[in-house]
Amino acid sequence: MGEILRNKLIGEKSDLCFAKSVELLEKASTPNGFFAAFPGYDAVWARDSMIISLGSSLLGADFRETFKNSLITLAKHQSEKGQIPNAVDIFSKDRKAHVDFKSIDSSLWFIIGCYVFKERYRDLSLFEKLEGNIKKALVWLSYQDMGEDGLLEQLPTTDWQDAFPHRYGHTINTQALYYKVLIITGKTKEAEALRRKVNEDKDDCLLWNGNYYYAYRWKNHNKYREIGEWFDSLGNLLAILFGLADELKAKKIISYIKKNKIDFPFPVKAIYPPIKQGTKEWKDYFKDSDAGKPFSYLNGGVWPYIGSFYVLSLIKLKMFKEAKEQLEKVAEANLLMNENFSEWIHGKTGKPSIGGGQGWNAGTYILAYESLKNKRVLLI
Repeated sequence: MGEILRNKLIGEKSDLCFAKSVELLEKASTPNGFFAAFPGYDAVWARDSMIISLGSSLLGADFRETFKNSLITLAKHQSEKGQIPNAVDIFSKDRKAHVDFKSIDSSLWFIIGCYVFKERYRDLSLFEKLEGNIKKALVWLSYQDMGEDGLLEQLPTTDWQDAFPHRYGHTINTQALYYKVLIITGKTKEAEALRRKVNEDKDDCLLWNGNYYYAYRWKNHNKYREIGEWFDSLGNLLAILFGLADELKAKKIISYIKKNKIDFPFPVKAIYPPIKQGTKEWKDYFKDSDAGKPFSYLNGGVWPYIGSFYVLSLIKLKMFKEAKEQLEKVAEANLLMNENFSEWIHGKTGKPSIGGGQGWNAGTYILAYESLKNKRVLLI
């Protein structure tokens, strides 16, 4: 990865947030791997621990063992069919021990994590031990291609948006992750076929709409089509960072974000526009969750870790001034409520949620901070 620069200041709040991010990861670090949050989510979640490690692994050997133990914990509880668990929740004294699955992106993030560990630490020994787990996960993923079209299909609420909204079929978040997995595992032919279908296909695989990627798409029923037309921030940003979107498409996505003020006045919102009661995407059970109100939780709320992926996307496009401004916003969001590192903040008022100590806020912030200092995206 090259030497990481450590002596160049970005800004007072940004530098403070970096220091507090490291402190938070120290608290979330356990002998079994990274817990998703401290205090709170005292379990090893696949996506959380792997996303945390994108940043923690830039800090020398400080969190090497925790990253390693996260991978080992997940691999140890892989299902017989090859699925990597969503969460290994066996460490709490207050809850019944269980291993949770029902997640398509956990296997994708696990594979990415294995390659990040190998690259960052130049360590083949752990990778060789986990190669069998990687192969099993790839087989399991291949059977999620229900349409035999080279893309992955999923049920609603089976990724990081595990309660809201209802995305299913071909989602941009999953296709971006799968594209990256195909690239790093040497399946370039399959990766190119996926890229072509998502960007150019004339049937129900096409997700690009000219300005951004649809949140999801499934079957066509003559003039009626199953399409999630709202803007899914994380999926679109991952498409930029992992190369599913070319430079022209990446610039159009950023332009759409700016035109619709998705990144204003706080870091980028999770989705845009919020889903309202009475629309075709609404489900009655939404009323019983924080997502039932616009700009709350997953329904247009601001998730700071997504804001860091936005910073990375700006860096990739060499928009360094904008990246610095957005990094400062992410720092401010993380430092709200006595440096709480809140799970989300309200998309209109900026009021932070109660749940704090979010590890992926810290990990992605470190990644964005170091990338901005080096003026290049520090991803494999």
